[in-house]
Amino acid sequence: MTYESPDIRGRRVGYLDGDAVVDAGFDGDMVAFIEAGAPIGSTRGVPNAVLRAPLRPRTLRDFLAFEGHLLNVFPALGKAIPEEWYRIPAYYKGLPDTVIGPDEEIPWPAYTERLDHELELAAVIGRPGKDIAEASALDHVFGYTIWNDLSARDVQVGELAVGMGPGKAKDWDGSNVLGPCIVSADEIDPHDVDLDVRVNGERWGGANTRDMHHAFESMIAYASQALVLHPGEVLGSGTATGGSGMELDRWLSAGDIIEMEASGIGVLRNVIGPRPA
Repeated sequence: MTYESPDIRGRRVGYLDGDAVVDAGFDGDMVAFIEAGAPIGSTRGVPNAVLRAPLRPRTLRDFLAFEGHLLNVFPALGKAIPEEWYRIPAYYKGLPDTVIGPDEEIPWPAYTERLDHELELAAVIGRPGKDIAEASALDHVFGYTIWNDLSARDVQVGELAVGMGPGKAKDWDGSNVLGPCIVSADEIDPHDVDLDVRVNGERWGGANTRDMHHAFESMIAYASQALVLHPGEVLGSGTATGGSGMELDRWLSAGDIIEMEASGIGVLRNVIGPRPA
């Protein structure tokens, strides 16, 4: 995890010991910590710590692994699931500088009327690799976190019609939320994680990662073809079935509290900011 404290200058790498935040004794950010092999130095408890985005990723790659989500949303986008989707774990790329963390306000971009959340599990690469085989792909994962991949749905419809994928439908300051922490790969089975999303305390949807058509192994293998994956890169599962408001024709409003929960990880909580006049 990454935290701030009024008693410490800047952001620091730490870990949770129960509910207590412990400084990891590392002078550098989370990506450097992962790249160095996660060395734990001289530790100390940190009172009044505030969790921030667990890392600023080197890259963000978002896949589409849940068939149920596509069956729910593609008709509204004027699309059918192409046959190629069942063979290719395709992805688009997001912008690392858009990432915010737990309990931060999600900005509402002025150009959209339909702001939507998207519930995902994300893998954080821990060991570099190129042309990685599926059989050993999970050996390259440092850990897992929750990803709220925000979307401007009305903008997305127009952009997808062009055929180049989403752009401003996904890209604004604060459009990607990661957290609340990274759970190390040995603590979680990515094939059996319960994912749920609540808005103002009401469950809107969720699924289990056993329903993913494309597993993280195939995503990692595909992304690493002829390309080195580096520590600190993030790969998202794509939206879990029932993990977006579009699937219910329910839309976010200013002041809504979104809670995304993943078994073994925790709860990522944020509030939607005011809608520009």
